Amino acid sequence: MKSGYVALVGRPNVGKSTLLNHLLGQKLSIVSRRPQTTRHRILGIKTDGRGQVIYVDTPGIHGGARRAMNRYLNRTAISSLLGVDVILWLVDRAGWLPDDELVMARIKEAKLPVILVINKVDRIEGKDTLLPFLAEANATGLFSEIVPISALKGINLAVLEERVLALLPEGEPIYPEDQISDRPERFFVAEIIREKLFNRLTQEVPHALTVQIEQYRESPTLVRIHAVIWVEREGQKAIVIGKGGEVLKRVGEASRRELERMLERRVYLELWTKVKHGWSDNERALQGLGYAE
Repeated sequence: MKSGYVALVGRPNVGKSTLLNHLLGQKLSIVSRRPQTTRHRILGIKTDGRGQVIYVDTPGIHGGARRAMNRYLNRTAISSLLGVDVILWLVDRAGWLPDDELVMARIKEAKLPVILVINKVDRIEGKDTLLPFLAEANATGLFSEIVPISALKGINLAVLEERVLALLPEGEPIYPEDQISDRPERFFVAEIIREKLFNRLTQEVPHALTVQIEQYRESPTLVRIHAVIWVEREGQKAIVIGKGGEVLKRVGEASRRELERMLERRVYLELWTKVKHGWSDNERALQGLGYAE
């Protein structure tokens, strides 16, 4: 039996959360086309006859982190490298970007086995374009393995899992076999609501909002949830609500449908939108809203 922790790291929007969901065979981390969708460290636990792999999904490491939220995201991602056994470094197709250099610096400091995962290879026109990048990456001497994949299409994921297991230490499972994460249900409730907001809203609004669960009451047949959507300005509040409350209504409907599938019960969901000026650039406000490492 193999058992250990595997950190998924990379710059924003390279597909870390999509990869985690496909490796687990179910949705755990929310996804959107927007960078910095992942804001928390999330464990995804996969147990089978070969052992237990504990994947650690992380926010994207990025430069220009001037605001408190951006600094928190980087701290969370970097601290997730402590205590893991293997690092999966995801890059997007073939080529390095400036933020990849930041990731590389942290990986060198960690001194752990690293698998370079080249994601979205299904979008590469002409596989010959990948060969120079593979040669360049191999020449660095940093990587135990280099595995091209498509997380979304499921291409080469079985190979990736085999490479991961080969690098993990022998050991008994750390978590119960039926456990898939270390987070409580109400955490995922807030994340699902935030995902629906991210996918519906445009421009800068998604980065200026967060979701806080104020009430979560369960019975055998019904879950009552009251959630607050915090934004930073009155104008953002108006956008979230929408004309005649239409945007908030649609977000609530989409969230409730997914929550009922996840919780396997009827859900009564009540959403409120409130303003907390400058919350994303205030360390104390961030902690109060659940952004604590």
